[in-house]
Amino acid sequence: MPDGLNLPADGLIAVVKRDCPTCELTASVLGTLAAVGALAVYTQDDPSFPDTIAAPIDDHDLTISHLLGIEIVPTLIRRVGGVEVARSYGWDRAEWERVSGVAGLGAGLPAMRPGCGAKNVEPGTIERLKVRFGQTGLVSRAIDFGAGEDEMEAMFDRGWSDGLPVVPPTAERVLRMLSGTSRAPQEIVGLVPPDLAPATVEKIAINAVMAGCKPEYLPVVLAAVEAVLEEPFAMHGVLATTMFVGPVVMVNGPVRRQIGMNARGNALGQGNRANATIGRALQLVIRNIGGGRPQEVDRATLGNPGKLSYCFAEDEEDNPWDSLATERGVTAGKSAVTVFAGFGLQGVVDQKSRTPESLARSFAECLNVVHHPKLAPSCDAVLVVCPEHARTFYQAGWSKARLYEELYRLCQLPGDDLVAGMRGIAEGLPDSARGKMISKFRPGGLLIVRAGGGAGMFSGIIGGWSASGARGSAPVTIEVKS
Repeated sequence: MPDGLNLPADGLIAVVKRDCPTCELTASVLGTLAAVGALAVYTQDDPSFPDTIAAPIDDHDLTISHLLGIEIVPTLIRRVGGVEVARSYGWDRAEWERVSGVAGLGAGLPAMRPGCGAKNVEPGTIERLKVRFGQTGLVSRAIDFGAGEDEMEAMFDRGWSDGLPVVPPTAERVLRMLSGTSRAPQEIVGLVPPDLAPATVEKIAINAVMAGCKPEYLPVVLAAVEAVLEEPFAMHGVLATTMFVGPVVMVNGPVRRQIGMNARGNALGQGNRANATIGRALQLVIRNIGGGRPQEVDRATLGNPGKLSYCFAEDEEDNPWDSLATERGVTAGKSAVTVFAGFGLQGVVDQKSRTPESLARSFAECLNVVHHPKLAPSCDAVLVVCPEHARTFYQAGWSKARLYEELYRLCQLPGDDLVAGMRGIAEGLPDSARGKMISKFRPGGLLIVRAGGGAGMFSGIIGGWSASGARGSAPVTIEVKS
């Protein structure tokens, strides 16, 4: 306990607030204790409360409450020789008698009542108090802006932004963000390319603040960062390729609903805070920790709008198929993210197919032109199946495995048609492809998820990085940790 607080060295201390029914209940007990011995009562909100005490001590700035570590009010503490020797919180007659040494307290009151949350631990307040008393535990370098600087403009000028305004990551906001995970702030999640700079939980939280995340999103952001730093994803290659790609984050499991993610109407569009800010936080981590900036190591010729944020949840409700995460080995009921090096959405419009055979052919024809009709195997792809299209397969009894099998079969292309120069197109495969059937996708290179609104027969394809797999990027799935 810091010096200079003028706490009684011996006797009882109580911390209360008027806005607490249990504190109101114990006001008469506090009057009894004050009459029989030394008692200092600190009040968090109303300096006149309780009126059973001659001189309640105003603690509206919450200094005493914070430094005493009060979490619940009322709290009763006994000190001897300047040292705390006993504590009780809420109203528990036996405990109050033990701490105070006074028998027969609270005649006529119930034996027990739970207390209320103390004001000093309210969200926003606890972070301000920790900053005030230098108890943040943060190690990241603080940067002070000049008195005349506009915070938003200053962050643009320092290159911290993806081109849109970012939220200033004050110590209070970062502490609040860190409350969203039980992981230690200085735990290193991985090394972020291209600079291979260590990404601690704290550094990732800073970027999550800048992106506009809520604290409850942080475990998903951490999982996404972990996933892109796995070797098979090849984040450095995703940055350095001149292709269009960036990380696409697909979320499965209970966390989707817990944090309010969108898996339905406009799932890949704007308007949902969790979807938008989780994907954005990942991109800011790559930029601000790893140094992956456009026209530097990020060599994309065109890029794609998803490099601001590309994150959505799979629609798992009333879905007889395994989710993407379950399909990739995550235990059912667990939350997970899958990252995929992908680019913009290619629409699949089929409003007439009423049989799975017809609809599968539509999907295959559209998949076969990803990247280029004459390149195979040249890419991975995510097929995002809308609910109305998915229903066509369910009602016919098709499993997800059967759809995969049919799509791989339909995406076998005659090599004679793919050879460079055929059909008057210089692009294409070498002559060695002649006489062979060539698969458009490598084994495991096609992923299927369900998402989208309940009306509209519009599915979509997210094309992936050329040279996927052993020489490029492969999808990675990571379970979300608390």
